[in-house]
Amino acid sequence: MLTDKEIRSKLISRGFSALDDTELLSIIIGEATNGMSAHNLAINIINSLGGSLSELSNCSISKLRMVESLGVKRAVHIASAIELGVRVNNSEKDKIRVITSNEDIITIFRPLIGRLLHEEMWVVYLSSANTILDKVKVSQGGVNGVFVDHKIVIKRAIELLACSMVLVHNHPSGGLIPSSEDINLTKRITQGAAFFDIALIDHMIITAESSFSFRNSSML
Repeated sequence: MLTDKEIRSKLISRGFSALDDTELLSIIIGEATNGMSAHNLAINIINSLGGSLSELSNCSISKLRMVESLGVKRAVHIASAIELGVRVNNSEKDKIRVITSNEDIITIFRPLIGRLLHEEMWVVYLSSANTILDKVKVSQGGVNGVFVDHKIVIKRAIELLACSMVLVHNHPSGGLIPSSEDINLTKRITQGAAFFDIALIDHMIITAESSFSFRNSSML
């Protein structure tokens, strides 16, 4: 195992991509504590969270400071680094004006809803050139579901003179299997929008780690 000094040298000589998650976290922690190296502390922190880096991003400062007796100073450093990453992602998503692929939807919405502990349903309304006319949160629910009035979704599309739209929602559980409610909502909106020559081009489920496309799965 590399020492903290060796990890810093590795970063300088080989760049961030050469560091694994625990090594990168040790850089943020910075200093050894109670006789434990920053790297060992980083390993213990991630292990205590089930080995998942995504769980780290869901921790509040108060929760972080309790993990491995991390303390306030180091907890603030970690939380600040995570928040900075979120803001960088948000700045990237705001640059997207035209939807060209599912990756554009993921780039926009994963920072926004991917790590939420409740479900949200959004609609992206598009012009004939796939330019974004509006992004609207149409409903917010609990951990296991969200209610959406399909009439409101279609009404906004008519107001915007949209040619197409994409439904997007998250699954806090991390699962990607559409629920029966997800499937029924997709059918209702597809059928209702078709009366006004408006196409539902996809319904995507976004999680912190992955995504699901109704269209790519031949469900739309």
